[in-house]
Amino acid sequence: MNVRELARKASISEGGEFSTLVQEVTAILTRERVQKKMGEQVVEGGLVHLPAEGKVLVVGDLHGDLESLVFILEESDFIEKGDKEALYLVFLGDYGDRGEESPEAYYLILTLKSIFRKRIILLRGNHEGPKDLGVRPHDLPYFLREKYGNKGREAYAHLQRFFDSLHHSVIINGKYLMLHGGLPEGLTSLDEIAYAHERHPAKKYLEEILWSDPEEVEENYPSPRGAGRIFGRKLTMDVLSKLGVKTLIRSHQPCQGVSVNHGGKVLTLFSRKGSPYYNSQAAYLEIELSKEAKSGYELAKKAHRF
Repeated sequence: MNVRELARKASISEGGEFSTLVQEVTAILTRERVQKKMGEQVVEGGLVHLPAEGKVLVVGDLHGDLESLVFILEESDFIEKGDKEALYLVFLGDYGDRGEESPEAYYLILTLKSIFRKRIILLRGNHEGPKDLGVRPHDLPYFLREKYGNKGREAYAHLQRFFDSLHHSVIINGKYLMLHGGLPEGLTSLDEIAYAHERHPAKKYLEEILWSDPEEVEENYPSPRGAGRIFGRKLTMDVLSKLGVKTLIRSHQPCQGVSVNHGGKVLTLFSRKGSPYYNSQAAYLEIELSKEAKSGYELAKKAHRF
C-alpha cells in the first residue's frame, strides 16, 4: 500500500463505494465518542486528549487539494510509519469545497481513517459545520454530482451525517490546543469546549470554534464572515491560561502556509495552495510531543513549507 495507489483508487471510486466508506468512518467516529476512547486515548465529547509523547503531524485546510494531501503523506512517510511509531495525524478540518478534487480528497482521508483508526484524528471545520451554519458558496454537492452522477446526492447525505460525528478539538495537556477556527468567548472550562456541540445553538461555543479568527486587537468584535467572532489578545491569554496550554494551533484563514498572532500564542496553518486563495506556499507541522511546548513563532520556523 502506498499513497499514489490510494490516490488512484480515490480517482476511480464510484458513488456507492464512496457512500459505504463514509458510513464506515462515521460509525468509527461515533464509537469513539460513545466509548470515550480512540485506541488508548481519551475522547471527551468532541475533544480528543493526546499524550505528551510520540509525534503528531498537523494538517490545515485542504479544500479538495489532492496534490498537496498526497505530497504531505509522501514527505512525512505517514503510511510507512503509522503503525510502527507513536505517530498521530490531526486534520484541522475543511477537507473539501472550493477544490474540484474534493471527492477524491475526502475518499483518501476517509480511507486513511479506516486503516489507521487509532492514529488519525479528524476535526470539524466550518465547511463541515451543522446545517444552521452553512457556508456560501458551497461547492461540495456540485463536485459530488459531477463525479458520481445520480449517486452524488446520496453521497452528500451520508457526508452530512459524517460531519455531525466529527470531533472538534484536540488537547495535549500543558502544551497545545488544536481546533479549526477560534477560541469561544465566555469560556470557563475545558468541558465547555469538549461538549460545545451539545450546547449548540443555545451557546455560541461550537460556532466560534469553527468560525472565529484572531486579529491583532485587544478586544473581540463581530466577524465579517457572518458567523463567529474576531478574537483579540485578551481572550487568547485568558482562555489559554484557564486551560493550562501554551499555544493554540488552528487553520481556517488562508495564508502562506503559516502565520502567527498574539505574541506567538496563536499559530494558523494552511495546507492547500492555489485558487481560489492564490497562496503560493502551504505547510504542515510535525511536533515532538514529549518536548517542551513551542510558541507559534517556533512552530512556524520549523513548519514543513512546500
